Amino acid sequence: MQVVTRTDITEYPLLSRGKVRDIYEIDAERLLIVTTDRMSAFDVVMNEPIPHKGVVLNLITLFWMDKFRDIIPNHLLESDVSRFPAPLARHADALEGRAVIVRRARPLPVECIVRGYITGSGWKDYKASGQVCGYTLPQGLRESEKLAEPLFTPSTKAELGSHDENITVEQAMATAGQDVVRQAQAAALAIYKAGRDYAAGRGILIADTKFEFGMTAAGLILIDEVLTPDSSRFWPMDGYAPGQGQPSFDKQYLRDWLSAQPWDKTPPPPALTPEVVERTRAKYVEAYERLTGTDFPVK
Repeated sequence: MQVVTRTDITEYPLLSRGKVRDIYEIDAERLLIVTTDRMSAFDVVMNEPIPHKGVVLNLITLFWMDKFRDIIPNHLLESDVSRFPAPLARHADALEGRAVIVRRARPLPVECIVRGYITGSGWKDYKASGQVCGYTLPQGLRESEKLAEPLFTPSTKAELGSHDENITVEQAMATAGQDVVRQAQAAALAIYKAGRDYAAGRGILIADTKFEFGMTAAGLILIDEVLTPDSSRFWPMDGYAPGQGQPSFDKQYLRDWLSAQPWDKTPPPPALTPEVVERTRAKYVEAYERLTGTDFPVK
């Protein structure tokens, strides 16, 4: 499979080129989503790709969407490139393993985050106020400690280059609608719990994750990526110890490396060394192989 940092599919209109994904309009009802090997951290896209990272993200998402299809419908229509529309045939090599055709939906204007452990921005908020997104938590929690129950903690959906901000469920309801947010909350918590329990059997703790939902004429559906190393914190169960940061199978390794560089977290980013690129790739691949129990198709 190719390393793909950018697509140029002139047969269909490009709707957006995000930090990782290129999205094209097939027709009024369908989109083509291509998950590239671009790497972002701190909302900045790195100059160096992580080879086949997009394939990891896409295949993990397909794995989870199949597993969760009885919890909530999703947007997936086709993942087999050989069955894509004929005009895409000449792009088959670039699309293999990293592209899907999906049902078009109107994304909710909020991010749907579930936290099972106190870490990241939630830990920072807790240290400052004892709260996370309006929830008052018990005193004396340690960094990385498991919460008694997973929390639905929505955030704003920032434009490229800006940062999401944590908000309360009530604020999310004011933005996206009470009934819709209640549905999203129930689905997000159900998916997280099912994914958490499955991953624990594979030696992985899912500390937190971000889901995307969209509205169609038929109602709420799951869209975008699901429980991937980009949207989640994956910790190895072996060696888990509250009271400190944890090693991970996600982009946290890269974030930590970047934080140690003389960089103010605005473009341009520092150049990634070959070792950092390879170690980051290895963490993504290990997440895929642990979760699915299969070898990653690209060596």
